[in-house]
Amino acid sequence: MFKKTKRKIVFAIVFSLLILMAVTLSVIYLSNRIALRHENEAMLEMYVERYTLDSDPAEPKPEPGKPSFKPSTKPDGEDQPPPDLKTPDKQESAFHLSTFYSVAFDENGAVLSVHNGNEELQSEETLVDLASSILSRGRQSGTSGSMLYLVTQREDCTLVAMIDSTITDNSQSTLIRQMLLFGSLATAVLFVLSIFIARRIVRPLEENDRRQKRFISDAGHELKTPIAVISANSELLQREIGSNEWLANIDYENERMSALVKQLLQLSRAENDDLPKEAVDFSALVSGETLPFESYAFEKGYEIVSEITPDLTVTGNSMQLRQLVSILLDNAVAHGIAGEIRLTLQREKHAAVLSVSNAANDIGTEQLPHLFERFYRTDEARTDDGAHYGLGLSIAKAVVDAHGGTIHAEYKNGRAVFTAVLPLQ
Repeated sequence: MFKKTKRKIVFAIVFSLLILMAVTLSVIYLSNRIALRHENEAMLEMYVERYTLDSDPAEPKPEPGKPSFKPSTKPDGEDQPPPDLKTPDKQESAFHLSTFYSVAFDENGAVLSVHNGNEELQSEETLVDLASSILSRGRQSGTSGSMLYLVTQREDCTLVAMIDSTITDNSQSTLIRQMLLFGSLATAVLFVLSIFIARRIVRPLEENDRRQKRFISDAGHELKTPIAVISANSELLQREIGSNEWLANIDYENERMSALVKQLLQLSRAENDDLPKEAVDFSALVSGETLPFESYAFEKGYEIVSEITPDLTVTGNSMQLRQLVSILLDNAVAHGIAGEIRLTLQREKHAAVLSVSNAANDIGTEQLPHLFERFYRTDEARTDDGAHYGLGLSIAKAVVDAHGGTIHAEYKNGRAVFTAVLPLQ
């Protein structure tokens, strides 16, 4: 039980870290990508503002004394001031370090000018084909591969301006790879720490559970002596004064106490993970444990119908597994409605599935999760002969847990069904 708790704590810590890391990486990646795209779009707009058919605004500035741009004229004839006078130095530097391409078309679709920012990477034919493809899309801006483009209608041409984002994309990929690397290392370190933390968290619970089990075991053994003394004294009194209702009542309650102590000791043993385990022919074990119950069930008005798949082997303690089968059958007889008890043992994938069902009064869905709790009994079960204390199913669950399996109860079609699933060898 506590091993599962430790695993859940480790899983919760590591899973939370992975979710946090994934969200952080996504936010950083998207925010950087959006910021870089806005920056590229701003530089592309700057390029379009400075563009003329006979010069490339992305080329290095001419030597001092020569004009750094070709002035354009507004419709009213006034000269337009150079845009770079209003541009911060940082943006201007980034502008001249970027790679721009542009293709200008006339109104008939003929190519007027091609400005190739890096002839080693792109040929003019490739740029013309790419620009024509962009125009055919009918969109003013967007991306095409590693190119961010902007289409502008000018008085003298239709301009398709592009900026190469390969470097920024590669930088983004490098950033993500580095973050994933360091994130993986951090996850590995936290995984080791989470194991230590889980042990520290669970240790008080383990100690409390260990003390509880030891108390049950010690109390059970201590109670066996006074129970035996009471039984012996009651028998001596009956020999001297004869039987009477008071002595009969003492014997009855003493027997009930003896049965309760026996079940508490069985529960303590069932929860002991140190019991020896070996390969057990579970099919033969279930068959052998079912046979003695048939006559007992018949006397109570039940008929046991069994369907057992042969040669199913599990690794476990044969004494505890017999106890599991006995508890499920006894529970069906004690708390069911006279009729047919069905017992099946089947193989499902890599597990042996033992199921015992019987006709029963309606068990509310709110009661089903509590059936395996200690001392829990439904209202119907309180009308029995006093031989049951709500520990049988708790013992069954402890046996199944000790064997790495699961057990659950359900109520369907007027029948209570208890199913235990044990891993095959």
